[in-house]
Amino acid sequence: MTQQTAFPGTDLTIFPINLGTNTFGWTADEAQSHAVLDAFVAAGGNFLDTAESYPAWVPGNTGRESETIIGTWLAARGNRDDVVIATKVGDHPDHQTQDPDYIRTAIDASLERLQTDHVDLYYAHRDDEVTPIAEVARVFDEIVRAGKATHIAVSNYSPARLAAWFAACEDEGLVKPVAIQPQYSLVYRHEYETDLRPEAQRRDLAVFSYFSLAAGFLTGKYRTEADLEGADRGGMVQGYFNSAGLKVVDDLVAIAKSHDVQPTTVALSWLLAKGVTAPIVSARTPEQLETLMAAPALELSADEIERLDQVSAPFAEEEPS
Repeated sequence: MTQQTAFPGTDLTIFPINLGTNTFGWTADEAQSHAVLDAFVAAGGNFLDTAESYPAWVPGNTGRESETIIGTWLAARGNRDDVVIATKVGDHPDHQTQDPDYIRTAIDASLERLQTDHVDLYYAHRDDEVTPIAEVARVFDEIVRAGKATHIAVSNYSPARLAAWFAACEDEGLVKPVAIQPQYSLVYRHEYETDLRPEAQRRDLAVFSYFSLAAGFLTGKYRTEADLEGADRGGMVQGYFNSAGLKVVDDLVAIAKSHDVQPTTVALSWLLAKGVTAPIVSARTPEQLETLMAAPALELSADEIERLDQVSAPFAEEEPS
């Protein structure tokens, strides 16, 4: 696969699937994670998404496992210049803050774990809604000017706080964010489409959606309550497991059959058709990558996109419960 897309606001080009690495150190150990990374690159992928907090939710983990595993892979393969790396700060259980002093130490710690001197994209992971936004904008500008990050981005910020960040940049001549990372999928549409998409379009921001497959619900493998039993993400999927969500899956399955592809591929193709620059998806094994990497090559018809729009309309009209 050679399909690449421009990353707005940068001189980077990326394959339009963003590999999320929150499984590294959780459902995939170091060797398995390295195998996934090797397969992703071999299939044409080049964009990795991690965070200082991945996967802190696993008992016994520190939350630094994903970055560390990527770092050992980069060191072993010697391919840092061939990949685009994004990491995040501010959503670790021990440090749910955007305090500038903490951010200064966090970027250095991330770079050490990643075994690199810079990241291509550095996110403010989650707004603490307390730190003055100008202070946050200044420290991210400082990190770029120091060469520790090439570009900056924002995840889980309200439109108002995002607008305030841009206002601070314009007032003080600071480096501006080039991307946002919203939760967005066929069964979680309202927040992004109503509040954040207008901001992204107005500012020509790249969009990298997370929970793009609704924690695996949109793969089609969860069709009955029995399917959830023992699943790593069963609790996360439960929130989508209702009549409206299952109707979406039914249509995904039908469209997938008509193209001889998997529902996963269709769900991601719909996101790309909606203007997402590169959906974030994760894989536990190399074999799981095939259906993910096939999405950019699948061209849904206007009728198929409309069909998915209509069946998922309940998730666009109101905030999912």
